[in-house]
Amino acid sequence: MSRRSQKAGLEQFKMECARDLDINLKQGYNGDLTSKQAGSIGGEMVKRMIRSYEEQAKNNQS
Repeated sequence: MSRRSQKAGLEQFKMECARDLDINLKQGYNGDLTSKQAGSIGGEMVKRMIRSYEEQAKNNQS
């Protein structure tokens, strides 16, 4: 996977998390977001990545 496609995938993942949290995230500059909103998006991304990793690890043990 190319670096460009990885970056695009991560950006899409971030937009999906923001949408699920009902936070209006735009492409490019988002200086109008509060620190709480921005942190919520990042926190949600980390939660989902951890959950995915744990599920993969559990499936690999079986």
